[in-house]
Amino acid sequence: MSFIPLISDQISEGYVILITGLLIVFCSLLTLSLFFKFGLPVMLYVYKIITKRKDKKISEIKVEADKDFTGEIAAAIGAAVHLYLDQQHDHESAILTIKQVKKPYSPWSSKIYGTQNRL
Repeated sequence: MSFIPLISDQISEGYVILITGLLIVFCSLLTLSLFFKFGLPVMLYVYKIITKRKDKKISEIKVEADKDFTGEIAAAIGAAVHLYLDQQHDHESAILTIKQVKKPYSPWSSKIYGTQNRL
C-alpha cells in the first residue's frame, strides 16, 4: 500500500509545475505589456532629448525637383527595371513528364543471398 503516498506526491508535484509555469508566462506577459506601455515612450523621449532634434511633419519636408530628370529618363529606367525583373524568372512549360525506369537485376543488391546460411 505504498502506492498511495507516491501517487499523491506525483499529483502535488504536477500542481507545482503547473502553477510555476503559469506564473512565469503571465508575469512575462505583464512585464512586456508594462514595458511597451510605459518603457518605450520614456526611451523615445530620452532619445529625442539626446539627439536634440525637432520632429518634422510630412508637410514641412520640402521636395526638391531635379530639372535634368525628364520623362524619357523615367521611361528608360522603368523599361530597364521591367526587363531585369522579367529575365530573372525562367518561363517553363507546366507539363510534367514521368518516365518509368526499369532497373536491371543485379546480384550485388539482392538480399535473398544474405538470408540463407551457406556452410
